[in-house]
Amino acid sequence: MRQTTMIKPSEVTRTWYVVDATGHHLGRLAAQVASVLRGKNKPTYTPNVDCGDYVIVINADKVVITGDQDAKKFYFSHSTYPGGLRVRSTREMREKYTVEWVEKAITGMLPHNKLGDVQRKHLFVYVGPDHPHAAQKPVELEIKD
Repeated sequence: MRQTTMIKPSEVTRTWYVVDATGHHLGRLAAQVASVLRGKNKPTYTPNVDCGDYVIVINADKVVITGDQDAKKFYFSHSTYPGGLRVRSTREMREKYTVEWVEKAITGMLPHNKLGDVQRKHLFVYVGPDHPHAAQKPVELEIKD
């Protein structure tokens, strides 16, 4: 008889991964990074436990988008005050708020609950090729396009 193994939080082993976003499509990058943050790439995946790994995304300014999303796609946020709607185009997000743009794409694919809040803290996005996490000895993660 087979038994499903449910991993405990104390048994989780975490790995640090670094992803070079140069030339990758934003949606595909976000989906695969979110899967690693959740821990779905491990055989010990447990849905109710944070068993994911840490991910560092470098060269976020070199992410590619397809079609004419620069002109037609917009990001909305509201401050809950009257007249507090803020609308930003994809071009504006990519040029001025690159880190927030990539983080929003990745964290939107994580659960929107307390477990997702913990998993979001394991994501680090940087515009250039340098990052301050060399001491963790991150392993390069291949993104399949």
